[in-house]
Amino acid sequence: MICLFALTLGAQSAFATQALRPDEAQELAIDAYTYAYPLVLMEISRQVATHAPADLQKSSMYAPMNHFAHLHTFPDASFDAVVRPNADTLYSSLWFDVSREPLIVKVADSGGRYFLLPMLDMWTDVFSSPGTRTSGNAAQTFAIAGPNWQGTLPAGVALYRSPTAIGWMIGRVQTNGVADYQAVARFQAGLSATPLSAWGKPALAALGADQTAGQDMHAPVDQVEKMPAAAFFALFARLLKDNPPHADDYPMIDRLARVGLVPGRPFDVASLPATTRQAFETAPVLAQKTILLGLRRAGALVHGWRMPLNPIGTYGTDYLRRALIAYAGLGANTIEDAIYPTALADADGKPLDSAARYVLHFEKDQLPPVRAFWSLTMYNERQFFTANPINRFAIGDRDALTYNADGSLDLYVQRDAPSGDKRANWLPAPAKGGFTMNMRLYWPTTAALHGDWAPPAIQRLP
Repeated sequence: MICLFALTLGAQSAFATQALRPDEAQELAIDAYTYAYPLVLMEISRQVATHAPADLQKSSMYAPMNHFAHLHTFPDASFDAVVRPNADTLYSSLWFDVSREPLIVKVADSGGRYFLLPMLDMWTDVFSSPGTRTSGNAAQTFAIAGPNWQGTLPAGVALYRSPTAIGWMIGRVQTNGVADYQAVARFQAGLSATPLSAWGKPALAALGADQTAGQDMHAPVDQVEKMPAAAFFALFARLLKDNPPHADDYPMIDRLARVGLVPGRPFDVASLPATTRQAFETAPVLAQKTILLGLRRAGALVHGWRMPLNPIGTYGTDYLRRALIAYAGLGANTIEDAIYPTALADADGKPLDSAARYVLHFEKDQLPPVRAFWSLTMYNERQFFTANPINRFAIGDRDALTYNADGSLDLYVQRDAPSGDKRANWLPAPAKGGFTMNMRLYWPTTAALHGDWAPPAIQRLP
């Protein structure tokens, strides 16, 4: 961190704030917001997840830094901590700070149960993903270390070096419905995080989430959306000090330096020349529109589905892609672990509407190609679960589905229950308004990864 930060300051010391034409200023302001958005969203998400008022202490999704928080039940319609949550796996979340020393994570044998423990730096890049696909299901122990840590780890402890000293592990553990909760909880209980200096010593007592008076507990994505430009960019400048840009970010850093936005220095929008100040003050609204538009255009459109294409999880310099994935699915896995085709419209290109009824028909040889499992999940207009009479937010191959005589499968998407045995294949839509859906393919095969497979078109029923 210090090394890259020092180089960055050295490279920018010769730059001074420059006068920009209105069009240059507006373009730079939008690009700056897009570049900054994932880092700011991660920080607000960290604040919410690690600081909770007393009335939320009962929630297992809140824990202090360097302590695991586990969800022991699926999220419900009240959950808004993470956009587009899933009802396939139970989360095990760990916000880590390894600025002083490594954190050693111990994982029990999963007994063949699929799991993954992806780790994100504060820019939302996945730098490691131990679990079934990569390191296997056997018991394992590894250390998360900061970018500049030097030292010796205990024997048998693998090293994963985080590009930023603070980051997030958002683990997923396969959960086959409510009846599987207890078995998953036993595996989660085998996850532990211990500072290197405390390794081999008596375990520390479990802590509740830090309590911060006045902590805003609204959904982080909503908090960032409403954040004024001055507050957004001031926070971004502060975060840059401890979260150095990636090594391929220098062209962007040089552009930001033209308006005085330099890593390690405070930044005040009000101090900018009038034209540039106006551009930065309007940047949040304009950049958010760009992100939403990018989301609708992201990936190839096949049968009305947006098929996920790289980059996801690791982004290089595709800053718009990184921002729109953060907005629509903070903590997204790399496509090798899971892919998420997104349904925004039906077969005729019309937006999905809860007032209509739909069917999704899979031929026998076109069922989702996975090594683990797949699902279809419903989201309301805010990208969260929606209340429904049977509390079903997702449906997939681990449910007791009714297949057709020829092995094909029909899934019914509507707000009112279908008749007869179709009810087993029913995914409830919201009571009102539009909606979107995600398929999730965990550990997809090459057919899905290489674009040889796509979900069928969603047909509107008469």
